[in-house]
Amino acid sequence: MENIILIVHLILALCLIGVVLLQRSEGGGLGMGSGGGGGAMSGRSAATALGKLTWMFAIAFIGTSVALTIVAARNSADSSILDRFGGAAPSIPAPTTPNQPLGTDLLPPTTGNAPLAPPRAD
Repeated sequence: MENIILIVHLILALCLIGVVLLQRSEGGGLGMGSGGGGGAMSGRSAATALGKLTWMFAIAFIGTSVALTIVAARNSADSSILDRFGGAAPSIPAPTTPNQPLGTDLLPPTTGNAPLAPPRAD
């Protein structure tokens, strides 16, 4: 089901791109550059067949987007991302010495226990 919706979604995206590219450019932002009264700032604009087709493709595209979101949420509702990687979150290892506080093995080494630097090859 998800694959069918995804294929329809991709076809709608391509159709929407094609229909938008086929439309005549009206020039100017918000219809300011158009000579007549049919720009975006006027009360009514002419509804062409390509304009109506663009709206239909856009509504269908948004509908398939919502449908894909619902299907994905339904599929992942019963599982966690941690379940896919083999269980629980990693735990902090126990201290190696009784006086060592938890988590100090994650700190960088101090000068007393730092490894020796390898000899430089000059």
